[in-house]
Amino acid sequence: MDDCIFCKIIKGEIPSTKVYEDDRVVSFHDISPLAPVHVLTIPKKHIASVLEIGEEDKELIGHLHLVLQKVAKQMGVDESGFRVVTNVGVHGQQTVQHLHYHLLGGRQLQWEA
Repeated sequence: MDDCIFCKIIKGEIPSTKVYEDDRVVSFHDISPLAPVHVLTIPKKHIASVLEIGEEDKELIGHLHLVLQKVAKQMGVDESGFRVVTNVGVHGQQTVQHLHYHLLGGRQLQWEA
């Protein structure tokens, strides 16, 4: 998508501080972190949200979850714990219409619904 900020990050048109990248997924630091560790992991394929994942995306989403494991280890939160969140829609506070997972950790997290 031409106007999607995450697609622009994938294309290298907008800079980011990447922590992982392969041919299907990229992970980078959030520009407004909510925890000491706050990394976004996104598929390079533009998928708007969880509601748009298709049957053909099963392998990609499984791969993305394996990448989340790698990123948690790389960021040093795999033993202490972390949270993975994806927001969907207006009430879920999804601000970028490109599927993305927030990996948050590095401190005791509270549950804030």
